[in-house]
Amino acid sequence: MDKSTNALNWFEIPASDISRAKNFYENVFDVQMDQQSMMGMEMAFFPGENGNGKVSGAVVQSDMHKPSGEGAVLYLNANPSMDTILSKVEAAGGTIVMPKTEISPEVGHMAFFTDTEGNKIGLHSQN
Repeated sequence: MDKSTNALNWFEIPASDISRAKNFYENVFDVQMDQQSMMGMEMAFFPGENGNGKVSGAVVQSDMHKPSGEGAVLYLNANPSMDTILSKVEAAGGTIVMPKTEISPEVGHMAFFTDTEGNKIGLHSQN
């Protein structure tokens, strides 16, 4: 891996109730997520296109995926408006853990929320 490649290739957000988690992310990010059973897992996929070099991922329910508010933190893209996304979190069943906070004018803003499954997720936006 070098600076011309993505450090992140794929992500999976653990779920204990795939329908509830899928509904949460669809509402908060205003997206449609396709759901499939694959290799003993229930998966709801974030929008993406295979082979384009952009990172995507899924919400996953399986015996190997345990929701947690501890451990690695995944930052989802909150552009163009983090305020719009944060305004939907609590209505969709999540909790805002850290409100929109400026990192620096050059880097942008961040926030944390917990989803309906208990995962702590980060948000990042340029403005």
